[in-house]
Formats: sequence, C-alpha cells, structure tokens
Amino acid sequence: MTTNSATHPAGGRLSTAGLMLTVLLLTLCFQSSMAQELKQFTLEDLNFGGTNYRNMVPQNKWYGWWGDELVRLDVESCYLVNKQTGRETPLFTLAELNKANGADDFHAVYNASFPYADKPLALVENGRKRVLYNFRKKKMEWSQDTPGQSHADWCAASRSVVFVRDAQLYVTDGAGHEQQLTTDGSREIVYGQSVHRDEFGISKGTYWSPDGKRLAFYRMDQSMVKDYPQVDIFQRIATYQPDKYPMAGETSHKVTVGVYDVEKKKTVYLKAGDPTDRYFTNISWSPDGKTLYLFELNRDQNDCRLVSYNAQTGEKLKELYRETDAKYVEPLHPILFLPWDSSKFILQSQKDGFNHLYLFDTQGRELKQITKGKWVVMDVLGFNTKRKSIVIQSNEISPIQANVFIVDINSGKRACMGATNGWHNGQLSESGQYVADNYSAPTTPRNIDLVNCENGQVKRLFTATAPWKGYNVPDYSCGIIKAADGTTDLYYRLVKPVNFDSNKQYPTVVYVYGGPHAHNVDARWHYGSRGWETYMAQKGYLLFIIDNRGSENRGKDFEQATFRQLGQEEMKDQMQGVRFLQSLPYVDANRIGVHGWSFGGFMTISLMTNYPDVFKVGVAGGPVIDWKWYEVMYGERYMDTPQTNPEGYEKTSLLNKAQDLKGKLQIITGYNDLTVVPQHCLSFIAKCIQAGTQPDFFVYPGEPHNMRGHQSVHLHERITQYFEDYLKPLGKE
Repeated sequence: MTTNSATHPAGGRLSTAGLMLTVLLLTLCFQSSMAQELKQFTLEDLNFGGTNYRNMVPQNKWYGWWGDELVRLDVESCYLVNKQTGRETPLFTLAELNKANGADDFHAVYNASFPYADKPLALVENGRKRVLYNFRKKKMEWSQDTPGQSHADWCAASRSVVFVRDAQLYVTDGAGHEQQLTTDGSREIVYGQSVHRDEFGISKGTYWSPDGKRLAFYRMDQSMVKDYPQVDIFQRIATYQPDKYPMAGETSHKVTVGVYDVEKKKTVYLKAGDPTDRYFTNISWSPDGKTLYLFELNRDQNDCRLVSYNAQTGEKLKELYRETDAKYVEPLHPILFLPWDSSKFILQSQKDGFNHLYLFDTQGRELKQITKGKWVVMDVLGFNTKRKSIVIQSNEISPIQANVFIVDINSGKRACMGATNGWHNGQLSESGQYVADNYSAPTTPRNIDLVNCENGQVKRLFTATAPWKGYNVPDYSCGIIKAADGTTDLYYRLVKPVNFDSNKQYPTVVYVYGGPHAHNVDARWHYGSRGWETYMAQKGYLLFIIDNRGSENRGKDFEQATFRQLGQEEMKDQMQGVRFLQSLPYVDANRIGVHGWSFGGFMTISLMTNYPDVFKVGVAGGPVIDWKWYEVMYGERYMDTPQTNPEGYEKTSLLNKAQDLKGKLQIITGYNDLTVVPQHCLSFIAKCIQAGTQPDFFVYPGEPHNMRGHQSVHLHERITQYFEDYLKPLGKE
C-alpha cells in the first residue's frame, strides 16, 4: 500500500497533512503576490481631464447611416459595413477627400454624415469650409465657405445655411448668395440661439422647413433683464463681464418667433400676442412647410397649449391641444408627423402620470394613446415606414434600464429590439428597419449590435474588452430600499473598498445629486459608477449613491414630490439610505461624509446642516444656497416665485442653516459660474461668519459651473484630500 507523499527539498518525505499545508502556504503566497502586482488607479486614469483617461474607458466605435447603409466613422477613413456579415470595406479616406479638395484642409472624417440616401455624398466640415464629397466619383460635388459662422444650421434640402455673425442672423443659400436677416442683434437682442436658458428641451434657435424654403428662428429681447456682474480677472486691471441672468421672481426676457422666406427674402413674425411672461418651445413644421407648430407655456408653467400658425402670414390658425396641471407641465418634445400620413402627428405627454405617446390629427382630435404603463418613453428614435411603427427607447423592462422597442402605431403592440438587459443608445436607419445599438450592462463595458427591426435578428459588430484588466477593482452592486413615503422603490449603488473585509468598518461617502432631469444609478457598466468612486474605494472608502424622489425617469408623481420645497423630500430619502448604511456592520456610522455638485452641492450642505450629527465631512461644489438667486425657468417650475411661495423659499434657504454647521465643510465653485452664480457661496460664507461657523472655501478662477480639462483632476484631488484629512483619520486604513 502506498501513500501520497512528496519529496522535501532537504531530501525527506512529507506527510499528507504537511503536503496540504505546503500547498496552502504556496497558494496564499501566490495570491498575495498577485494582489501586490495588481495596478493602482490614479486620477489621471479615472478623471475625464486625466492624461490617461482615454485608455481607461471602454473602447468605442462610431457609426452613421447612409439611408439604410451602415457606415463606420474613423479619423482616417469611413467604412461601409456589410449588414449580414459585419465585414467592412473602405468607403473613402481622408487622403482621398483632401486630394479632391486640392489641399490638406481636412484633418479627420469621423464627423462625416450622409444627408442623401440616394446619392453617394458625404457632408464634411472643418470650421472653415463645408463640402459635399462624392465618394464614388472621388470629387467635390459642392462647397461652402464658413469663416466666422457660429450657431450654424445647414439644411440638406436646399443646401442653405443659417448662422450668427457679430450678433446678426444670416442665411447663405446653396448657390453661395448671402443674405443678412437682422440689423439690431446685440448682447440684449439675441437671434438664432437657444432661448429660455436651454429649458423646455430647447438646444438651438433655428428650424428649417422640410423643403428648406423657410426658416423659423428665435428672437430674444433680454434688455429688461438685470445684469449679473461677472468679472474677468485675467486682465491687467480686472474687467467687467456682465451676464444677463433672470432670477426667480424678477423680470424675464421676451421671446418671439420669426419666419424667413428664402425665395422672397422676407421675414414675418408669428402673431402670438404679448410675449411677456410666456415661453415658446418645441418648434416643428408641417410636412408641406406651410404651417408652424409650437408649445406655448405661461410663466407659472401650469398651462400648456399646442398652437399652429400660418408660416406665410404669421397668423394664428388653431389651438390644437391644452394641458394644465396643479403643479407644472413641462413640454420637452416637438410633435412628430407620421411619414405615411401628414394629417396625423404624435405628441408626448405625462398627463397619465408617465411620459407616453399620443396620436392626434391636425384638427386637434386625440385619436388614441399609443403607449401606456408605469414606465416612461425616454426617447423617440424615429419611424419604421414599412411597418407603420415608431421606434423608441423606454425603461419598461426596468426603471434603471433603457431598451429599444418598436411600437405598432395602430395596435400599440411593442417588441424589444436587441438585448433585454443594460442601458441602450440606438441610431435608427432612414427607413427604420435597422438600429445600430450601442449599450453596456453592469458587467459589460460595451457591445455594439446591428438589429434588424423586421425580424429581430442581431449581428454583433463590436465587443469592447475590459479596460481595467490588471487593476485592483472594487465591487459594484445595486439594490432597492423604500423611500421615506414607505412605498416607493429607490435604487442605490454601493461601491465597496478594494480588498474588502466584512469584519472591518469603513469610512463612507454618500455621493448625491438628487435633482430633476438626472439620475445616478442605472444598468450601465458598474451601474453607472463615476471614476472618482473607484478612486475613493481604492483608498479604503465605501461609496453610496441613491436616486431619491425628484430625480428622472420614474413618472410625474415621483418627480413632482419635491414641488415648492426643493431639498426636503430629497433629504428624507437620502436619510433612508443613511439608515440602511448604518445597518451594515462594515459601515463606520461615526465616519459618514457627503459630496455633490450643483443641485448635489445644495443637497450636501442641506444634509450637513439639517443632520449635523450624522455627517462628519462634506464637500459641496457649485451649490445653490437660496433658490431666489437661481434662474427663472428652472427655479419657478419647481418653487414658484419668492412672492407666491415665501414659506417654501424660507424653508429651503441654506442661509438660515449656517449656524447649524458642525462638521467639516469645504465649498468649491468656479469663479465665473454662469449657472449657479458666486453670490450663492459668498452669501452663505457671510452667514457662517456671522454665526461663527467655519466652512472652508476654494475657487477656480475663470472657470464656469464645472471645471474644464485638466483642472478637473486638480478638483478631484482636492475633494479626495479633504476626506483623507478629516473623514479617514482614526486608523488611516
């Protein structure tokens, strides 16, 4: 009979127990060696301003549609993608483009687009020139010089472009003839740009008719709006740089909509009546270019009307739809006409409690509700004309997902296109038959699929490799707790320290935003975790993030719970998260910190001063301190005016909380913040001086609401060091 044995290096024999002990020791040594060999992150790796950031995010590829043909866009070349095999063949190169141009003016072709499904033309711009390159004939089909143009909006139908130069609005037609539309443009009279401070879904100020023969544009008179006194310190003697900033309850600007006829060279303005204390948004055209549609909203933002106008005369034609709400109505999307029936259009509304699609006719009759359920339509990608369907992105599968669905207009039946997990961003082909689906999931950095909406077939085009291979990566998890109302589910993300030991207790940082039109937790890679969280987890912190009531994509009641009392319900929900943390044996309840920016900065100081015995350390970036100093459109939507809601403004003002500060608080702001003006921070500090409390303060000269470029690395180094100095000490884990 033989026994398992091994030869000892010294020449003796090992027993079975000795062998097992040796193997165990070797394994432990190997694991320890491997742990030591894992690389450590720096902020240069994890912050978007870092020198190595591009190498540390999941690799990506960019695509565009030429009709129903898929094109991959790259710096040096564009490639035609075979939709059956995924194989790529060169479509044209940068060298070919420059050869046809006669000079090396272009430095990349990844910004190329393909405006004509039936023509082999690529639109390419470089800031000085706009060209249509025929990649079949390898020659320039058309070109247009673009020096000095800002806010340019090119029309494929007419090849005309509208742009702003020296505050005036111009149109250059396809033949190169330039026409000046305005003469009174200035800092106070603004043409062709986004109005109402980018609220109500507005992101630009010009809108071409489908045939390119008419142009709708915004004119904003802000001469009556008070200046906020920004200062440029980078001069020998600092100079005054005033910014028009309409604060809540103060006089706001007046907006009108003009329509320019390119052929007649004539402008008319819509006869919408007195523009005082009114908002005009979501401009859209009828398919024949004869009628203009827009949503009109009162200043209280609780009465919204869809109105049509004659584009030739400016006369009001009809009020097609009206929606009112006891709190607020927020139109964010223009109407969309059915490509196969110009007498019908789709309207988006939250009137049943969730954002859904409704079918109307041009007489204003509601024909049907197309989508319905306790979930929201998040985006409309376009139409599938063959199936008479609409392609959308929604969170029907899960509140923290975004998936692509095709919805039959007549029956309302819908089918998920592509993977049913994760967070998806789709690009629809011209006919709506194909979707280029770029998505990630909690453990999937990135996949890109080509989805055939006709049969649901999926072709994988690209899978990104994990960019953090070889690094010491923390654990990311997601869960649900109840809101302070006891019924609503709230989603959280937990990031545990690297080399986590459940027998230890860790300092914990609550990262918070909490405001409208944003969320922090979703089903993307690492549940949407920010790079700074990974950096902090590497330093021995536990990170906790929860989306409270008031954040986005959860329906009207969820969003409107904060009405007239911003910060109050949000704090209650955040404290539900803190109580959950305090129940975890590995959380040191005596070392809980909080950090956030903008609305999150407001929440940080709110939590620090309302729960001073809970939060030991806080870092508040760009914080709102008192909503009376915030801008009209956003502030009054959620808080009404200081005149009509004095109790709400008093209750939510952090000026009244300066004396309640106990822990260590650092406030950081951009010195030239045009969004949350410096008056917020400075006024709070003045109150703290009066109360004898001691916050710390740091500014970034010349920077706006968020730090740009490599200054963001400096910012996050500073934030990190503050927690290192004041939250971690005890054992300096």
